[in-house]
Amino acid sequence: MTALHAFAAFFMPHLLLAPIALPLLTAALMLLLREDQQRLKIAFNLFSTLLGLGVAVLLLVWVHHSGDPAPLGVYLPGNWPAPFGIVLVLDRLSAMMLVLTSGVALASILFATAHWHRAGVHFHPLFQFQLMGLAGAFLTADLFNLFVFFEIMLAASYGLLLHGSGRQRVKAGLHYVAINLAASSLFLIGVSMLYGITGTLNMADLARSIPTVAAADRGLLHSAAAILATAFLIKAAVWPLNFWLVPAYSAATAPVGALFALMTKVGVYTLLRLWTLLFGFEAGASTLFGSLWLVGGGMVTMVFGAIGMLGAQRLTHLAGFAAIVSSGTLLAAAGFGQPRLTAGLLYYLPSSTLAVSALFLLADLIDRWRNDGAHQAPHEQGDDAPFLSPELVPTDAHNLDDNEQVLVGRVIPAATAMLGLSFLLCTLVITGLPPLSGFVGKFAMLTALLNPLGMGASADTPPSPWSWTLLALMIGSGLLALLSLTRTGIRHFWTSHNRTAPVLSVLEGAPIALLLGACIVLTVQANPVMDYANSTAQALHTPASYVHAVLSARPVPNPTSAPPAMARPETP
Repeated sequence: MTALHAFAAFFMPHLLLAPIALPLLTAALMLLLREDQQRLKIAFNLFSTLLGLGVAVLLLVWVHHSGDPAPLGVYLPGNWPAPFGIVLVLDRLSAMMLVLTSGVALASILFATAHWHRAGVHFHPLFQFQLMGLAGAFLTADLFNLFVFFEIMLAASYGLLLHGSGRQRVKAGLHYVAINLAASSLFLIGVSMLYGITGTLNMADLARSIPTVAAADRGLLHSAAAILATAFLIKAAVWPLNFWLVPAYSAATAPVGALFALMTKVGVYTLLRLWTLLFGFEAGASTLFGSLWLVGGGMVTMVFGAIGMLGAQRLTHLAGFAAIVSSGTLLAAAGFGQPRLTAGLLYYLPSSTLAVSALFLLADLIDRWRNDGAHQAPHEQGDDAPFLSPELVPTDAHNLDDNEQVLVGRVIPAATAMLGLSFLLCTLVITGLPPLSGFVGKFAMLTALLNPLGMGASADTPPSPWSWTLLALMIGSGLLALLSLTRTGIRHFWTSHNRTAPVLSVLEGAPIALLLGACIVLTVQANPVMDYANSTAQALHTPASYVHAVLSARPVPNPTSAPPAMARPETP
């Protein structure tokens, strides 16, 4: 780690521009290639995504091993100081989101290379533009450029959603664009109002200005923040603004759906970043503004997502509702404003994202195997319940099936075993059952809810009714998710469908193994990961260092001109 830290430090702060510039240049280069040069596009896409993952890991190592309690990397692309120029900022939270984005993107593009990348044109450039928008949203430090990167994400995601064409994707795409354009309009209105009140769009400068806003303008400030937050809540899939998510995500191709599972976390990230920065404990009269709306909205979203999972019949719908439950859990926990609870949700965020992304990929493989591409499983096309099918009726005590083949002791095909085991691991992480990372994250949040001041220090501070409500919803939503996923597993793996063993390529199995393997790594390395989450949470709730680092960054001085050469004496 010391060598990696020294290598990253050598290229800082210019390395901050790489997560944005690399996918931009890659996409521009691929646009120059012909459509029949698919192999070359795949190579460019894979290389760029893998290189981006390496850069994200370097940035994470640098920020984690810098020795500073609140390490920050500040880069001025235009060499103009804040708040006038563009500023990129790297801290623990943005570094974690960059690594998560690159990991999910690598798994998605690996899965796409097996089949889906040939379903339409311009898949690879759009994929890189999407990564550019995501990286820019995590690194930018001003609201205007945040809007720019959000629009890049919207344009690229719309193209990716339509990849593969079809009536269902076009219909879902129209709804997706309409709701996101409405969110963009709210974004601009909120930003304009904030600029009119404070005279700045830089996040650090906003944090410095909000405590000094006049009392007469405080109501207008809160209205602007509420309008701006509504745009982010749409991105975070908060009820009732999430009606578009499940149809859109389920209509998208499998690798696009896996990447879209990360999109809701962009809204959660933005809300967490801006809320702790602008309305933290140093915001004066605006301290913790909107916290009850975050808590209440997150709880209602959890209920909606859990009921949706219980009623879902398709695997892709199940994965979409799982993303909604995850987003609601994160928002409700963030609204409490407790550093210990924030640390728990920061551990839970990557775990749930990885599991939902893997579930989208699994859904494609399972549907192709058990369903021959239809929208419903064979037993769902009729009126009979799968548990009442003749295959489940007890027979005589013999070890032969209907085809006179050995029943008990039959070898399970490796591909079937891989799909079943992967589905089991996804179930454990999404529902929060031990021993994987989903359980660790939920347990950390439950512990923080019951002990708001820490273990052994909360005897005189009992949990609030909101804490008990969130605790009950976390347990209840996990139970409903378990019932839904168990029922789906029975339908797809235990009932008899008279199908041959699935054909699973390495390019389709490796991405799922990569995502679930990352969940296992988070479990094994729970202690250092939780330490990282605690440090991140403490820095988020004490934003003074963030504000100071951004506003104190100075441009690199221009090179001084060389002194003029001494004039030669004139020759007589």
